[in-house]
Amino acid sequence: MAPSEAMARALALAELAHGRTSPNPVVGSVIVADGKVVGEGYHHGPGQPHAEREALAAAGDKARGATLYCTLEPCCHHGRTPPCTDGIIAAGVTRVVFGVLDADPKVAGRGAAQLRAAGIDVEHGLLAPEIGRQLGAYLHHRRTGRPLVTAKWAMTLDGKLATATGDSRWVSGPTARHMVHELRDHVDAVLVGSGTVLADDPSLTVRLDHPSRPTRNPLRVVVDTHGRVPATARLFGDGEAPTLLVVGASCPVTERGQAEVLRLPERDGHVDLTALLTALGERGIVELLCEAGGGLTGALLRAGLIDRVMAIIAPKLVGGDGPTPWDGAGREPMSAALRLIEVEMTPAGDDYVLRGRLERA
Repeated sequence: MAPSEAMARALALAELAHGRTSPNPVVGSVIVADGKVVGEGYHHGPGQPHAEREALAAAGDKARGATLYCTLEPCCHHGRTPPCTDGIIAAGVTRVVFGVLDADPKVAGRGAAQLRAAGIDVEHGLLAPEIGRQLGAYLHHRRTGRPLVTAKWAMTLDGKLATATGDSRWVSGPTARHMVHELRDHVDAVLVGSGTVLADDPSLTVRLDHPSRPTRNPLRVVVDTHGRVPATARLFGDGEAPTLLVVGASCPVTERGQAEVLRLPERDGHVDLTALLTALGERGIVELLCEAGGGLTGALLRAGLIDRVMAIIAPKLVGGDGPTPWDGAGREPMSAALRLIEVEMTPAGDDYVLRGRLERA
């Protein structure tokens, strides 16, 4: 098996646990001896063996003298599980190839250094762009302390989220909506504002049928600075997923059904959004999907807190003065517009899905 094939297999293994490992990364590992795979594994979730140790256990004595491929630099510190570097050294592996360096300060090159000090040949960078994309949310979280935020919206070709009367069912078709549920299944939390809950009373749950991969509902986060959303809202009482109600420091609300209430400082009369993302990061939320309306999405964009965009564009024209993805003050002049890079446009039934990353100055 060629090195690129082995790493591609490790990448595919890691993807099996996408959305299940936070605050840990998704990692896959493959052990190759005499050109053949003798062991492989991936990290299933917090407290469970890391990918390298799963692969070593599968390989047994065949790991001696073999090459271990893993998507992320092996860890070298004690957490819920012992260091992977100790296991690699003890197993007699003679070469380690990994994709990207770990951004966690407890590792950050130390894992590779420990392996080299033990006489193991170490290389990194194989399939780094692909692995970096897969680990993008984890690396962002470790570098900033905040979750990586993807803003998602569905709009008509003339930029409307709904008609002038607020009717939004359905802007996009079933194929695109299915993609949104897949995205929810991969993230740690979904974020909306009070306006979205008052208008749509959403459940924000995952509705998929994956026989080999049970779905899991993300944490639902509602930003409601002044406590406008009533306790009768569906996501406060349906019990289908945990809900976090975020209110401002001046809000008198202390409980809302089954939801946990988090009180945060205010800025300009609204919940401080930087404080919100910091609080979510401290809770181990690594990847956050914003499905809010234009008010909250616009505020996040103005604050520079959106990292990625997923825009579903329906080939429809509705006109009128319906809501748009970005409310409030915008950018002036046009040359100051926020730009997306690494843009991809893919069809989804009759709709198109545009994905991109916000360019940082």
